[in-house]
Amino acid sequence: MLAGDPPDGVIIATPNQMHVDHGLECVRAGLPILIEKPIADSAGSAMALVNQAEGKGIAVLVGHHRRHNPIIKAARAQIASGAIGDIVAAQATCWLYKPDDYFNVAWRTLPGAGPVLINLIHDIDLLRHFIGEVQSVQAVASNTTRGHDVEDTAAIILKFAGGALATVTVSDTIVAPWSWELTAAENPAYPETGQNCYFIGGTRGSIEIPAGTIWSQDGERSWWQPINHTTSQVEHRDPLDVQIDHFCEVITGKAEPLVSGREAVRSLQVIEAITEAARTGTVVCLE
Repeated sequence: MLAGDPPDGVIIATPNQMHVDHGLECVRAGLPILIEKPIADSAGSAMALVNQAEGKGIAVLVGHHRRHNPIIKAARAQIASGAIGDIVAAQATCWLYKPDDYFNVAWRTLPGAGPVLINLIHDIDLLRHFIGEVQSVQAVASNTTRGHDVEDTAAIILKFAGGALATVTVSDTIVAPWSWELTAAENPAYPETGQNCYFIGGTRGSIEIPAGTIWSQDGERSWWQPINHTTSQVEHRDPLDVQIDHFCEVITGKAEPLVSGREAVRSLQVIEAITEAARTGTVVCLE
């Protein structure tokens, strides 16, 4: 295909370990790519792709599709406007229950196939999108419930460069309504629960996501004073549709990638730091 009549761009949605090889083929052919998340199975191999693409001026858009959701765009705009002040702390929950037959596929029981890499990378990417770069990571993981060779549950503490702290828990063995899939009504395959899974707190207020509800106080800030809340209506649009429209703009040179290859590598580096922190029991620092 690439040697004959090549397309204007290529979507790469092959298994993670094949992303770099397929991406490099497209880069050598001079074709912009939309590559599914995670960008690669390791940050090191991902950088080889990113460096090649940047050296040739080839656009790489990575499929962290939640950033394209109007809910996320609205929440980020509220935070950027100063509506909650300086961010102090955040809490993210990704609790869901994967049915037992999900694990009938052997690779899903092996290292690298647990909820940290498969699911949590979405949440980590959004926390970076809202708060900024992660400076250090602490984590513990457990496979007690399912007993597979990969974690089923993990608890993480993130310290951000700006000083904010975040606590994050992920599990694929908890029956609960608090995960992006079940709260955002993004994918009709999942039942909507009407709950929230992210809470971001600042010096002037807090925001619940995906609802977008902002809690704040008029006048004096004090735990003795009433707390008000407002919720703005946000249009619903499938972020995968928005992402494809954006990819078309990237291909035609009308836009820079919302999630570049280098940006996606940073999210993958945080995931690798979480895995390392859980394995060693140490604080893992990122540059």
